[in-house]
Amino acid sequence: MSYVRPDAVVQQMVEAGAAKAQLRPRELVLRGFLSGALLGFATTLAFTATLQTRIPLAGALVFPAGFVMIVLLGLELVTGNFALVPLAVLEGRARWTHLCRNWSWAFLGNLLGAVSYALLFAATMGPGSPMAQQLATVAEAKTAGYAQLGWVGLRAAFVKAVLCNWMVTLGVVLSFTSHSTSGKIAAMWLPILTFFGQGFEHSVVNLFVIPAGMLSGAPVSVADWWLWNQVPVTAGNVVGGLAFTGLGLYAAHRPSAVDRPQGGPAA
Repeated sequence: MSYVRPDAVVQQMVEAGAAKAQLRPRELVLRGFLSGALLGFATTLAFTATLQTRIPLAGALVFPAGFVMIVLLGLELVTGNFALVPLAVLEGRARWTHLCRNWSWAFLGNLLGAVSYALLFAATMGPGSPMAQQLATVAEAKTAGYAQLGWVGLRAAFVKAVLCNWMVTLGVVLSFTSHSTSGKIAAMWLPILTFFGQGFEHSVVNLFVIPAGMLSGAPVSVADWWLWNQVPVTAGNVVGGLAFTGLGLYAAHRPSAVDRPQGGPAA
């Protein structure tokens, strides 16, 4: 059967987290670089669809293409690792130092890839083009828009990030629910569409869209980018992925010690 039961999915989550925890810094940075760039591609694809149709939901419908590429190619998206690697630590398959190494190097790779794509994509746009205006508008909304609200803005960015990575990490997990490539794609598409269509905050998307907006003329400084978006959004992504997907599914479906078969690992 193509479908994989939830208890087996949780075991795959632990195995995936353990494997990611053992990756070397060079592997994490390189795979993270490719992930950051591919998510940038997906973002400009979504903005193109929105500009062409004037229907924001059209962008959300196509955005998951980039996420699917990342997962199927086994690349490193730090937001997905926020849910998986801690489970390996809980199971004694990795140490906290492994977790810190994984998150740090994967984030650096995502940053380098996203900014590199922003620089390349900026060279394709003419001054004042619709895409440049779109990127600048989004970058300003994601920074100055929150700054105008002060503490309330920071709270909004954080909560949007929690909700976002609840869905993004669910996309990672749903890739484990099928043995077929087509099944994995269909399962992953649903939560990614859900987060993007509602305008929630994803830290790696923002590693591309805010620098791209700055290059397009948005009146946003590096300090604005990190203080009013990147820091609270990354923190919210950690909470959403770890608490609601990683620990939530682990608690819901992981067999207790008395339920595990004797003489072997849990199913």
